[in-house]
Amino acid sequence: MSHDHDDRPGLNAAQAEAALNPPPGRVGGDLVTETLQGLGAATVFGVSGRPAPGLSGALRRSALAYVELGAENNAAFAADAYGRITGEVAVLLLTAGPGALAALPALQEAAAASAPVLAVCAQVPAAGLGGRRHGHPRELRDQQASFREVVKSVHPVRTASQIPSAIAAAWESALTAPHGPVWVEIPEDVLRAETVLPPVSALDATPRELYPRPELTLVAADLLARAARPAIIAGGGVVRADATGKLRALAERIAAPVATTYGGKGAFPWEHPLSLRSWPGDPRVTELLEAADVLLVVGSGLGALSSGGHTFAPRGRVVQIEADAGKLESNHPALGIHSDAREALDALLDAVEPREDATAADRVRTTLETAPDPAAAAQGPGPDAAQGLSPAAADQGPGPDARVLAAVRAALPDSAPSFWDLTPLTTRAWSAFDARRPNTMHSAQGAGGPGYALPSATGAAFADPTTPVLAVTGEDDAPHTAAELTTARRYGLPVTWLIVDGDGDGDRGDGGDGGDGDHEDRDGGPDALRPDLVALAESLGVPALRSTPASLATDLTTALRAPGPSVIVLRAR
Repeated sequence: MSHDHDDRPGLNAAQAEAALNPPPGRVGGDLVTETLQGLGAATVFGVSGRPAPGLSGALRRSALAYVELGAENNAAFAADAYGRITGEVAVLLLTAGPGALAALPALQEAAAASAPVLAVCAQVPAAGLGGRRHGHPRELRDQQASFREVVKSVHPVRTASQIPSAIAAAWESALTAPHGPVWVEIPEDVLRAETVLPPVSALDATPRELYPRPELTLVAADLLARAARPAIIAGGGVVRADATGKLRALAERIAAPVATTYGGKGAFPWEHPLSLRSWPGDPRVTELLEAADVLLVVGSGLGALSSGGHTFAPRGRVVQIEADAGKLESNHPALGIHSDAREALDALLDAVEPREDATAADRVRTTLETAPDPAAAAQGPGPDAAQGLSPAAADQGPGPDARVLAAVRAALPDSAPSFWDLTPLTTRAWSAFDARRPNTMHSAQGAGGPGYALPSATGAAFADPTTPVLAVTGEDDAPHTAAELTTARRYGLPVTWLIVDGDGDGDRGDGGDGGDGDHEDRDGGPDALRPDLVALAESLGVPALRSTPASLATDLTTALRAPGPSVIVLRAR
């Protein structure tokens, strides 16, 4: 039997010479960097001055750019954002033990958001593995166990020859739908030991395609074509699959209203006649979706945040397209289609018959109609202050946070990504903020911990240094990551950090200012302990100013257009 091997990667003359006569001085860490470069990595994230043992010299000998942040969790957040923005694998280097454990919250966030992060972590020397407990520094009884339930896959290495294959397998796993963080663990002595293995030159880590089963596509197409009141919920899987164009084409073909989850912001045009905008949050939109006789859910598991705390109760037939098999029918009985959103929508477009419904756009318009207070716009930064705010936000009244959100929308370029820590302003933005392009609004919806916005914005800036990036944080959470301003300044990154006092509407939620508008705590309470964030930023060499809702649009516009990092501290009254 003959075999055709013509499609196998080959070596050029220089690579063949290096394979036969490996250059001296290489260690296991070089196999790591060579493998990463061979797979297409250009940037790796880690902690300032402390890459994993055996990798310092290897990084200097490689063409990889090593981005240094102040703490492991921040480096992991930066890698997460880099992966989200580029859609490529973001590489994270970690030390064993405490360094690795510190990155767990950020890796949990990456898992929830299906961000392709490849964490390469050192492990104690091989002799200390397997429960031998030699007492090595940073020793854990079972380091893998701490990550196995968080990341998508775990790839342990025990010898140098295993390094390229393990990293390639992890790379493929990270990029196979659903994307997610993966874990490679290499003992320190393997990373440090000299190797005579040839330089890594030929690798294949092509992710597997996830296609829908044709019989399920046929049934789904028939249901949608015959539906009297179809509707669509689009989640983050649509954005990650780059399937927004196919979603729009399908919605228009079957005249189906489309609502997006918070993670799916930008998956469908905000001003489209069939757009129900961001959901949940508006009971009228909820009722329209629950009343659909066929509800197509694409790229969402309809978890707690995407279903009003599991209160959403569709009354019709549900068709669910989801790349994560574990999320199929996890919350609602459905015709479950295990597939990448792009491939499934493409198949549906080929199979579904057009459906005419002249009333669909009218039903959407009626659902979204409100009678806003005419004073709302006048209180904002201009006559169009309320533009881009959903009915759910308008119902909350024209408070200072509505003006703040309108000012952010007015100042932020459509192509500029934004990263939001969890604050009441953020929860309002989930429903009300118009993300005019997909993959531009991100928040810590999975892990939910503080300190996400600034390091994530830093990672996004490395993904595209020509586009400004906005980070939004509450004043109480700002000290958690303020040190990363030094990272933004050191690399000259176009990151603007908006720090909103309290919760963004003048109410701190802790008794506030007693109604007199004066935030000073003369009794030495919480306010007395808050640092002067403008002075702190300036001490780090970062331009900073105080702003008000009335001047925020102008101040933000100026900051976002200026080179390098900047800080704006907003008093919402």
